[in-house]
Amino acid sequence: MAKNHHIIFKKRPGVNGEPAEDNFGYEECDYPCDPQNNEVLLKTLYLSIDPAMRCRMNEETGVTYIGPFGIGDRIGGFGGVGVVVKSANPDFQDGDVVHAGFNWQWVENFLETPGEHFPLRKIDSSLVNGQVSLYLSILSLTSGLTSYLGVKVKGHVTPGANQTMVVSGAAGACGSLAGQIGKLEGCSRVVGICGSEEKCQFLTEELGYDSAINYKTKDVSSELQKLCPSGVDVYFDNVGGDLSNTVIKQMNTDSHVILCGQIAVYNKDVPYPPPIPEDVQRILTDKNITRDRYLVLNYPDKFESGMKQIVEWTVQGKLKVRETIEEGLQNAGKAFVSMMKGGNIGKQLVHVGDS
Repeated sequence: MAKNHHIIFKKRPGVNGEPAEDNFGYEECDYPCDPQNNEVLLKTLYLSIDPAMRCRMNEETGVTYIGPFGIGDRIGGFGGVGVVVKSANPDFQDGDVVHAGFNWQWVENFLETPGEHFPLRKIDSSLVNGQVSLYLSILSLTSGLTSYLGVKVKGHVTPGANQTMVVSGAAGACGSLAGQIGKLEGCSRVVGICGSEEKCQFLTEELGYDSAINYKTKDVSSELQKLCPSGVDVYFDNVGGDLSNTVIKQMNTDSHVILCGQIAVYNKDVPYPPPIPEDVQRILTDKNITRDRYLVLNYPDKFESGMKQIVEWTVQGKLKVRETIEEGLQNAGKAFVSMMKGGNIGKQLVHVGDS
């Protein structure tokens, strides 16, 4: 019988601990039986590695839409791309390349029943010139749609209004797209905040950001004053913590915070969204700055139109994407730990196998 391998969850990092590679285990497991009763046998090609998985490593996730990992359980991630090896489902044929945005298991081969729990979709490989990993980055729910709908629904960008957008975590999976989308939607100036000179160069030279700030080597407050002399109108927040407090202090009246992620506090035992200091909350209140919780799953009626726009911009070359790809399922834990420390540019993925 053919060999199979999966990633299991071995131990918790602790509610205030940083994830480590030994939180994950790479083990051999049984190869699945033939599919029955609408099942499909899938071979994994790519896995999506997402910061939001960090909350599942605690005993309580702090959110209602996903539960915690159990010790010894196989890791179930967000998205994946694979190929149908065998099908007992009339909607899928052997050889179909497919993707799902939720509940893709960290395993080389597995059985699953497509449906609401596992929303499997066929991939049009020709649309992406065979680069099927794009369905986990720019064409995904967790990156592409999250960025687009965040700007559209929460950013209140108005063409011709001379608005300035700031993006934290700007070289990550969402940040790298959000700044480009802000520009395309009508922002006159977009400034990115990230953690290396390489990332700053990527933002300004490849993605069209007007400026970029390396928060590790520059004083963010003074840099923002120079780069955003008229203040900040839209803040796409992927980071939270002290960095976001610094940005909020320079925001204009009636401006908007798009609360996309808070990676700076994912390793801390705090509620989501995390609390902010009293002086920052007072600024939000006095200046009528919106900072509502944003979850892309609340806008399913906008998925189709949003994806249509993303595809159009991508085909036209107006929206660019970068992926950081780790090779081998055995390195999935390594990829997750690296991403949580900012080791990726663009979307972090794992290449598991070929079709």
